Amino acid sequence: MVQDFKPVWAVGLMTGTVLDGNIDVALLKTDGVTVETFGAYTLAPYPQATRDLLEETLAAARAWNFEGSEPTIFAEAEKVLTRAQSDAVKALVEAEGLSMADIGIVGFHGQSVLHRAPTKDRLGDTRQLGDGALMSRILGCKVAYDFRTADVRAGGQGAPLSAGYHQALLKSLDTSGKTAVLNLGGVANVTWWDGGDRLIAFDTGPANAPLNDFMKENGLGEMDRDGALALSGTVDEARLSKLLGHPYLAAPYPKSLDRFDFSSAMAEGLDPATGAATLTAFTAAAVGKALDLLPARPDRLVVCGGGRRNPAIMAMLQTRAGVEAVPAESVGWRGDAIEAECFAFLAVRAMRGLPFSFPTTTGVPEPMSGGRVAG
Repeated sequence: MVQDFKPVWAVGLMTGTVLDGNIDVALLKTDGVTVETFGAYTLAPYPQATRDLLEETLAAARAWNFEGSEPTIFAEAEKVLTRAQSDAVKALVEAEGLSMADIGIVGFHGQSVLHRAPTKDRLGDTRQLGDGALMSRILGCKVAYDFRTADVRAGGQGAPLSAGYHQALLKSLDTSGKTAVLNLGGVANVTWWDGGDRLIAFDTGPANAPLNDFMKENGLGEMDRDGALALSGTVDEARLSKLLGHPYLAAPYPKSLDRFDFSSAMAEGLDPATGAATLTAFTAAAVGKALDLLPARPDRLVVCGGGRRNPAIMAMLQTRAGVEAVPAESVGWRGDAIEAECFAFLAVRAMRGLPFSFPTTTGVPEPMSGGRVAG
């Protein structure tokens, strides 16, 4: 069965925990093991009303914190975002001259509203909003969704799930273990593969989330565009070295983070330029600490996610993490599309019952598949 599975067109969807108001949508032709063709990719913006609803939903999720019954706003937000993302799939597929009948499966990540890593005393928990059955009815095709719950129920971290896809990309780039993949979204995660049986992935620390929140709180816009504010400031080295004492950074992998585990409060009391510089340095230095935990330290990081566009982070990866950092585009990958492509890839693996959680990535007891398939 595994040998003769023909590659299919799959659509992947991703909306990150940094609410930038966009749905990432990517087409990928894959058998769930290798990538045959990178299809079209687009950013489909949510209407402002949907963004506002999601902001409210995230706030409600934090207040709920897995205690008692779910906030009623979840059901409303789930319907709205499922319909919006279904429209985005249809629009991309049709713009490429295809129809939904040409699509083997859609990988629908949904919106993460809360994620809690496991501890010695209890299983973790995770909640992504997204109604796969509704999307399947709207689109008339198979939809894989709820990718993280099975992993968490089995004692895993539920994240990061991107390692299997990063490995597929590394297969045609570098199988020596000297190149690793760093994703800088709201949270940062690294994938390292030795070219053989060892595949390791974990969250290194924060990426853009604390900095974006800091900018918003100071009335300076949505993000530190082009790293301009951080580059104009000086790092508070005393504050930084204190922050780098956080136990998470030295803890062994597998390990994962929620977007709010490291917050803008790390820069409390600092002026905007110093705060931005210090938060940026912390992100980069935390990556350095993560690389020290790997069986062999890579020489180069291929960086994807929005953070690769921030020259301050990219420069500090060289100086504070002691590693060459290159944007995904420099090796022929599409840095913005990788997360959405990943869920297209994982959807095909889910459909085939292939594993995408591993003991050395999410910490499950044995390799396991996941996700529910509707349609």
